[in-house]
Amino acid sequence: MEKLVEYIVKSLVLDEASVKVTSEEDGDATIIHVSVAPDDLGRVIGKSGRVASSIRSIVKSISARSHKKVFVKFGEQNA
Repeated sequence: MEKLVEYIVKSLVLDEASVKVTSEEDGDATIIHVSVAPDDLGRVIGKSGRVASSIRSIVKSISARSHKKVFVKFGEQNA
């Protein structure tokens, strides 16, 4: 699932080298953290959060097949 999120985010940003995708297990759920450069954060979130919502929808629909809860959180890397 991380690879999918990383692929989608890298296709959206200008600075692909700054994209960092990590995941952590929290009980029965998986949380995927996405970090990008501060200039690219707006591209990943989109107007009114539409792009971020779309990424979350894709992940949610794929994770439903395996009966797991997966959440995606977005943020910027600290310089």
